[in-house]
Order: sequence, then structure tokens, then C-alpha cells
Amino acid sequence: QVQLVETGGGLVQPGESLTLSCEATGLTFINYVMNWYRQVSGHERELVAKIARTGVQIKYVDSVKGRFTISRDNDKNMVYLQMNNLKPEDTAVYYCGAGTFFTAFDDGSERPMSYWGQGTQVTVSS
Repeated sequence: QVQLVETGGGLVQPGESLTLSCEATGLTFINYVMNWYRQVSGHERELVAKIARTGVQIKYVDSVKGRFTISRDNDKNMVYLQMNNLKPEDTAVYYCGAGTFFTAFDDGSERPMSYWGQGTQVTVSS
């Protein structure tokens, strides 16, 4: 049984940092592209960052470039999202996803995930 479990969410003030962690069990971790998505109530889930199997390829959504860092530890089956200089617009539920492709479809839309975590709430507010 595959499980992705996110931890590390919480309430922080603007400008502060958080690190999200996602532990994967029940799958061969190295075979999967790992992703962080976020979703605001009433909006579609959006890709925040993704990292290829060996970590060589990484992609970020423009709004987090320079502030967020995705990384993975294939020995521990873990993927992380270091979030610095957080802004109120970063408030969302953050989800860990495991997928089999790094490249998006030709129209730019992201490929579906094979597995999702349950999500962790991040709230940025003064």
C-alpha cells in the first residue's frame, strides 16, 4: 500500500520560513518524479515544484523561484520543500505527489500524479 505523508505545515508570519517533508512508503521511490502542489479552497491544485528521480532536473513555478527549494533523499524515501520569505499568497494546503514523468504535456499542462498525500496546511499571516 502506497502512502505519502506530509508534515511540517503551520502558521507563520510573512517573511518567515517553513520546511515541508514528505515520506513515501510502499513504492520504489527512485522510480518516481516527486512533486509539491498547493491548493487554495475554490481553486485548482497548482504545481509548486518538481524534482526528477536523481534530482538533476528541477522545476519551480515562477511565483516561488528564489524562495523555495525542493530536494529529495532517495536513501530515506523523503522529499522536502524549504520555503523562505513566505508571503500571504503562499497560504494553501500543500500536497506531495509521486508521478512517472518529469515533462509536461505539449500544451503545458502537468501530467497526472500516480499517488497523492493527504496534504498539510500552510498559513502565512500577520
